[in-house]
Amino acid sequence: MESCRCRGASGRSNNSILYSILKNDGAEEPRALQHLLQKTPSSCAPSALLDLHTQACSCGSTRRRGVLRSPQVTCKAASAVLVKTLRFVKNVPCFRELPEDDQLLLIRSGWAPLLVLGLAQDRVDFETTETVEPSMLQRILTGLPHRQSEAQPGQSRTAPGVSVVDIDAIRAFLKKCWSVDISTKEYAYLKGAVLFNPDLQGLRCQHYIQSLRREAHEALNEHVRLVQREDTTRFAKLLIALSMLRAISPPVVAQLFFRPVIGTVNIEEVLMEMFYGK
Repeated sequence: MESCRCRGASGRSNNSILYSILKNDGAEEPRALQHLLQKTPSSCAPSALLDLHTQACSCGSTRRRGVLRSPQVTCKAASAVLVKTLRFVKNVPCFRELPEDDQLLLIRSGWAPLLVLGLAQDRVDFETTETVEPSMLQRILTGLPHRQSEAQPGQSRTAPGVSVVDIDAIRAFLKKCWSVDISTKEYAYLKGAVLFNPDLQGLRCQHYIQSLRREAHEALNEHVRLVQREDTTRFAKLLIALSMLRAISPPVVAQLFFRPVIGTVNIEEVLMEMFYGK
């Protein structure tokens, strides 16, 4: 505890995360959003995104992948949620008291699940279009390489689109949240539980962060018991939603919701620029 030198590592009241999280008004930052959207490359137009193909597995069956049906609309909504998510993190005093190295680790680990949680809270739905890998004949006629290893220099070696399995996982989480009808306060406690992840390697204040996550869980449980007394299984449902959320991969979120906006730019570079104003 002493080694992390956090100003709030001791003597903190039980309601610290309760008040610090809920004080955020969730307002958007139009300038930051506009700056993010200005990074949109011309090569990521909807027509280009839909003209994609998928990999085929070794057994010959097609690996189904998908892209956003309306990337401009969905990516704009996701970008607005990202701005609000980073604003939320900034307004948590417990987070600001952490060393910068720990802040970076938590942001890199938590931005994607926090974003998907924000999509659920703002009820952002989306549609996708499946992409199909060109057949052998199409490859021969169009001159496409047979395998990714045969691609020309500068050509992407990563299969375009996102696995339909991963897309279904995101949709399943959104539907779970909407079916439970999570309240604003419950979303706040869930965000706290996601943000303060003590399982990351290299944290200097691991025990303190672990206590913050525990506090978020306890605050959520107490809120559910007081407000939703008739629903004895609600807390368990919210924990199930959390487990579904942690299974969602950040690269998948970046590929699906931000690749049409920032192209091949590293999403972490954009996050750091937005968060620290660099």
